[in-house]
Amino acid sequence: MNNFTYTPTNSAKEATRLRRETPAATYVAGATTLLDMMKVNLVEYPQLIDINALPLTGIEQTANGLRIGALERMSDVGEHRLVVAQYPAVSESLLLAASAQLRNMASIGGNLLQRTRCGYFRDAAFPCNKRVPGSGCPAQHGDNHGLAILGTSEACIAQTYPGDLSVALLAFDAVLTLENAKGKQRRVPITSFYVLPGQTPHQENILEPGELIVAVTIPAAEHARRSTYLKVRERTSYAYALASAAVGLDVQAGTIRSARVALGGVGTIPWRSPEAEKILTGAPATDETFRAAAAAALRGAQPREHNGYKVQLAQNTLVRALQNVATT
Repeated sequence: MNNFTYTPTNSAKEATRLRRETPAATYVAGATTLLDMMKVNLVEYPQLIDINALPLTGIEQTANGLRIGALERMSDVGEHRLVVAQYPAVSESLLLAASAQLRNMASIGGNLLQRTRCGYFRDAAFPCNKRVPGSGCPAQHGDNHGLAILGTSEACIAQTYPGDLSVALLAFDAVLTLENAKGKQRRVPITSFYVLPGQTPHQENILEPGELIVAVTIPAAEHARRSTYLKVRERTSYAYALASAAVGLDVQAGTIRSARVALGGVGTIPWRSPEAEKILTGAPATDETFRAAAAAALRGAQPREHNGYKVQLAQNTLVRALQNVATT
């Protein structure tokens, strides 16, 4: 691990100013994955800017929906009565993630900025376009059994974000509030936050230098109230999704009035499927409809040698999630 300075801050303005003055610095809250990466020299930051004292907590109902402070802890959000009642898929995505100890430490904002779990990215002995642009992507023809089948490119097939929360937030049109060094805020739909790898896989999101996530707002909707998050993994304890689905349905008299579908574990970014939503909306809530939606969601998949199983797995996961929420 490299030598670094540690600087606590008391305001977003001070934190963003410090980051602007030292562009190579980074923010730290729960640090549940940051220190692991620093210990094996995957990242080297000269300064850690502690933002835990910033007033970025709170879970409150607003005119725009449910606003969640970026420094709220995963466990507190997952168990909050408003989240459980209004956005069950969001609650489930948080409580199915990591271990209880990590959920008690990890912040919402930090969770949305997780780095990929691709083994080649995590091992500095291998080249990786995410770590060193232009060095190559050995996962293309190597061990890719857990990697992406949607949104891939010749430069990268890793999941940019391996977690669960952003999949659920994506399904329900969440909006991120970002703040820069001048104290100016902007609201960005999470659907526009993550960036496909293309030829620049080291650019994972649209955060500008020094910008900070300060809050997440989830709009209220009937399909969000009737929702679920289903996660399939190699083991039930502390494992990342091989495939997951966040779905919400507004069903009246057996007909789907509105639908939301997002997939995890299969895309280079959290993957929203307007194709599946189009098939579901206005259709009867039947297994036939669900299977057609699942086929549409995976139609553009480009599996490699070891991850072809994910096509069927993701389809089955989505169908099961739709079945589960349709009968609630």
